[in-house]
Amino acid sequence: MKGFDLRNTLHLVFLALLLLIPACVPKVKPPVTATQALVKLQPHQFPDFSDDMSYGSVETAIDQSLNYLERLDASTPFRFGPDTFTASHLAKSMKAFCELIKQNHSAEKLRKAIETSFWVYRSVGSDGRGKVLFTGYYEPALQGSMHPSPDYPYPVYRKPDDWVRIDLGLFNPKYEGERIIGRYVNQSVVPCFSREEIDSKGRLRQKGSELLWVSDRVDLFFLHIQGSGRVLLEDGTALHVNYDCNNGRPYRSIGKLLIDEGTISEEEMSMQRIRAFMENNPQDIERIFNHNESYVFFRLVDQGPIGAIEVPLTSGRSVATDLSLFPRAALAFIQSEKPLVGEDGTIQSWETFGRFVLNHDTGGAIRGPGRLDLFWGSGPYAETAAGHMKHEGTLYFLVLKKLEGK
Repeated sequence: MKGFDLRNTLHLVFLALLLLIPACVPKVKPPVTATQALVKLQPHQFPDFSDDMSYGSVETAIDQSLNYLERLDASTPFRFGPDTFTASHLAKSMKAFCELIKQNHSAEKLRKAIETSFWVYRSVGSDGRGKVLFTGYYEPALQGSMHPSPDYPYPVYRKPDDWVRIDLGLFNPKYEGERIIGRYVNQSVVPCFSREEIDSKGRLRQKGSELLWVSDRVDLFFLHIQGSGRVLLEDGTALHVNYDCNNGRPYRSIGKLLIDEGTISEEEMSMQRIRAFMENNPQDIERIFNHNESYVFFRLVDQGPIGAIEVPLTSGRSVATDLSLFPRAALAFIQSEKPLVGEDGTIQSWETFGRFVLNHDTGGAIRGPGRLDLFWGSGPYAETAAGHMKHEGTLYFLVLKKLEGK
């Protein structure tokens, strides 16, 4: 063809490549929104609602949810996937459910009663079909002192005086729900110190931010992960320390780091396994801990632990979810696996269980519709269950049906 030279050929090839590029770039799946996180079920899709605990503890947890709801305006909206209900309606749901379980129905009759009076929603999970990863947390106990000493060298910090949180949505609607956490220094906001800067470089040391001191740095790190705990002082006094805020830095799992480094296999990964590694390799503790830049600042509370909605957690009945997706304080039902522990404290096997729970809390690693953290309480079994739970399950939410015209 006349005039068709090498430059024209290269130009056409370049255009063809440009047309092909969009097809080669993988599509990024958009994050699930609150309207998409739950799907309403038909009665034949309901679980059997068998509960492995006594109903007394669920009534306690419901009372805590009611305490939260009663602090709100009655018209405050709560989203259940595509539907919205008011705080007043949620409170009515809790009270109706309490009346229902007081009748001591069999599991079959309870399910029928729920079919008649409640709507049930299921989390879409991480796969769009309901798959939820269940982990656990508990209230640890640490040895501590109100004064530093060679026996108690590790500080538990309160929120620093220069800590600041900025709601970006106040400045531009397109940033609604987004926040920045930092330090206010010389009329500027700068990032908060990282874990390495705080613990290894002592950037908060002797600035009046110490709340108390504890004896063990591994215990202290896991206190940060759990978010609350009891500190036992030398005179026998027990203080409750609870999550107040964090440094705004990203949470990075040291468990994943140890798996990636080939130190611990994914199959045997647990909090107990990490502890054992730290005890045998103290020279690696600082490097591994500093991998997680996120840092928690604590406060003293009269009773604990306290969840994200500012109510005490109930052992075995309070859960932590992504509160940007799921309704706070709401009644839920979970199905997963729990450990059976022998007299020597070791796990003998895992068995399936179902349980009514209340949505009282959240966590730095609890993001998306496919994550849930179950609060196991305190004591040896709670520590074992929380440290080893890493199982798939299903999450449902219940709410009373609206009467016609109401």
